[in-house]
Amino acid sequence: MHLTIRHETRYTYTLPLAYTIQQLHLTPRVEPQQHVLSWQLSTPGHVHAYTDAYGNQSHMMTMDLPHQTLSIVASGAVETTAPDRGRVPNGDTLSPLIFTVPTRLTGVTPGILELAASCLPDGQAMTRDLMCLAEHIFGAVRYQSGATAVDTTASAALALGEGVCQDHAHLFLACCHAHGIPARYVSGYIDPENSDHAASHAWVDAWVEDKDYSGWISIDVTHARLMTDAYCRIAIGRDYDSAAPVRGVRRGGGTESLSVDVLIVPQ
Repeated sequence: MHLTIRHETRYTYTLPLAYTIQQLHLTPRVEPQQHVLSWQLSTPGHVHAYTDAYGNQSHMMTMDLPHQTLSIVASGAVETTAPDRGRVPNGDTLSPLIFTVPTRLTGVTPGILELAASCLPDGQAMTRDLMCLAEHIFGAVRYQSGATAVDTTASAALALGEGVCQDHAHLFLACCHAHGIPARYVSGYIDPENSDHAASHAWVDAWVEDKDYSGWISIDVTHARLMTDAYCRIAIGRDYDSAAPVRGVRRGGGTESLSVDVLIVPQ
């Protein structure tokens, strides 16, 4: 599938800022099932490109002149192919075991233990086990835009019974970690088709031990399905904090207003 993508993040402040630093994960990952045809990142200030610890194409943007608005635009075209049964090659050098450690957003609680036990064995899982978990999470946490925030934990979303794709991903990770199964957060884009879900998306990779395959599979928990060619992968990490598209700090500025526009055009 050919995906044309434009992602604009706009900040507006009530007072001038003296300094801004932002970590950007806005460039598609280098992976066999996706090929970047063209891509550009438009930002003010100084930009330093680097590859982070998870192999993500990253940028550090800094502005040290007074400013009251900030616009970051990532755009381009990506050719994607559907991975066989959601299986994504393990091209990185990191041990899967680093993705078994709970984080601030994926801590384990009794409610999460109960949910995990309904589907998962201990230590390793097959694709059918993980799809069962995705379906249970889909039923336990109804998709509701605006119900949660970026700092909402998996346990809080489960208790609320509502959330967005980020919460579904965090809850899936927490359940896997509770049983010692490697699982990691994925941020990127999805062709929304006729769905109400945002085109900027979050899903998961989980480690399976099937009879004919040992490795990562990619699961969209929000839609309870395996990843297809409708997805563009931007970053992986332990949770939202390590794979967020834009994340940073500022000095000054007063009250902040944020708007995000994402447009995905499939061909």
